[in-house]
Amino acid sequence: MALDPPINRLKRALRGNEVQIGLWSCLASPVAAEVVAGSGFDWILLDTEHAPNDVGDIHRQLQAMQGSAVSAVVRPAWNDPVLFKRLLDVGVQSFVVPFVQDPSEARRAVAATRYPPRGIRGVATTTRASRYGRVKDYLSRASDEICVIVQVETRAALGQIDAIAAVDGVDGLFIGPSDLAADLGHLGDNGHPEVRAAIEDAIGRIRAAGKAAGILAPVEADARHWIDVGCRFVGVGNDAAVLARQTEALAAKFKCLEVPS
Repeated sequence: MALDPPINRLKRALRGNEVQIGLWSCLASPVAAEVVAGSGFDWILLDTEHAPNDVGDIHRQLQAMQGSAVSAVVRPAWNDPVLFKRLLDVGVQSFVVPFVQDPSEARRAVAATRYPPRGIRGVATTTRASRYGRVKDYLSRASDEICVIVQVETRAALGQIDAIAAVDGVDGLFIGPSDLAADLGHLGDNGHPEVRAAIEDAIGRIRAAGKAAGILAPVEADARHWIDVGCRFVGVGNDAAVLARQTEALAAKFKCLEVPS
């Protein structure tokens, strides 16, 4: 039975300048992934950089999310072609790549997602990505549905935005505000005026280059501001943080109750 490759709705939406709202998922659980996949977000990012996920965990979470309307995005632990190869084979189509500093590193990430001669992706013909060989012409069509978003997280990367954005195959540039704040000398202070000014300037340059700008903004006012400035790929929370803060709030409601004597 011949199938078509899954359509990458996220890639098309970003090309169409549509705002895509998402959630970071760090709980490394297929149950959690299944729950949040039905919450109404445009995308869910499964993190392997700052979460205890390996490729097997990602595989199971993708299976749990299958059938939902949400787009699955994965952040590899590093810009490593071996990690990309394994994630691609289990069906990942959209990536947020950490700590990209210059255009050569951006080209490295793109090359890892493309087959030769356009890249260096290893060839396997019976994987989840090709529906175990059932997707017709998978090898020639796979790259059409790959979305590569690279992270800008340092002062050095800010200086390379125009060159990074010019790399063919880069669909978007994502500002990592916490790491950027740290590199600018304001560790833990994402709201510092210097940090905010740098982010605002970066978003404008990304937009001017014709690429989608993204950011993680768990504070609602910040998220709304960055959308107004031009961000189109916006993470508005983290499942672990939501679980922690909401359970703390629930416990506090009852811990303060006075029990009648």
